[in-house]
Amino acid sequence: MNLSERKKVILRTVVEQYVQTVEPVGSKTVAAELSSSISSATIRNEMAELEALGLLEQPHTSAGRIPSALGYRVYVNELMRRQKISTDDAQVINSALQNNRAGEGLVSRAGALVSRLTTYPAYAMASVTGVTTIARFDFIFIDSHTFIIVTLLNNDSVKNKLIHLTTPVDPHLLTKLASIFNASFTGISEERITSSLIAATERAVGDTVGIVAVIAGFTIELLCEAKATAAEVTGTMNLLNHPEYRDIDKAQRLISYLSDNTELARLPSPESSGEIKITIGPENLANELRDSSVITVRYDVGDEMQGIIGIVGPTRMEYSKVAARLSYIAQGLSTLLASGDKLQLNPEGKNKLGDDDIG
Repeated sequence: MNLSERKKVILRTVVEQYVQTVEPVGSKTVAAELSSSISSATIRNEMAELEALGLLEQPHTSAGRIPSALGYRVYVNELMRRQKISTDDAQVINSALQNNRAGEGLVSRAGALVSRLTTYPAYAMASVTGVTTIARFDFIFIDSHTFIIVTLLNNDSVKNKLIHLTTPVDPHLLTKLASIFNASFTGISEERITSSLIAATERAVGDTVGIVAVIAGFTIELLCEAKATAAEVTGTMNLLNHPEYRDIDKAQRLISYLSDNTELARLPSPESSGEIKITIGPENLANELRDSSVITVRYDVGDEMQGIIGIVGPTRMEYSKVAARLSYIAQGLSTLLASGDKLQLNPEGKNKLGDDDIG
């Protein structure tokens, strides 16, 4: 948005004052912060124009202004000062990550760390970046009513399932099925295992009792599970510490939303590793997030895995500070999980990971 420099300064001042005080910001407060020769009357006129542009809102007549969702967006995109994390924060993060690096649950503990540092609910997810497929099928005959499906995935993991049938199965049929499944069902995603492919396979082996459908169903289930995103949320009760969520019904709706892994997987996320994504208020598609902001960062885990760590909180938040902490934690997680390097502080208190992000 093409704003004059004075309007930019006033908008930035209103945002930063409102974030700190949770009170509508008046022209006198802006004038005191600017410490310039601009009169309160001039500032009032500028604030009225910013309101007309949809960047500020006046919650009550004769009250000061507060930022709108669009105002926060312009602030984040154009006016926000890039903030570095403090040396104290860097030491806390390094110590927490390094102390837990050898144990299970490092990512979820990092989520708890994010929540503690930001005072907002945090979520951590891990997902496969590549396409998971079946590399090989084997069917082990047990008896006329029982066999085992053994699958080797392209990530070298092995999954199996014991199948019980009400109709007898011939071991020669299993041999034929293994040949066809290895020819037609390997190296493809679950979307390509269609009803047409299943029907063609049934005709090819003369299956009239549904064995092909059982094997195909297990295959689809397995591939869907392999690409599913695991998510963990910590600090949801932190919402109650913020005035925006003093309405218990509103807070409960958001807490319930955050407890649903399916919904978490749909939250906005960056396209590339190390990138920060900030989604503000109505930019979120879910109704439960219309008054909230989501900040996420993506990081590499290794072995074709990526992680996402993020926070959910009110639109009134210190975006720069939160983004800096998330970015620094994600960088530390990526290093520990992908390469196993140690995190160390040098004598000046600077982290060997991301010195540029420490101030």
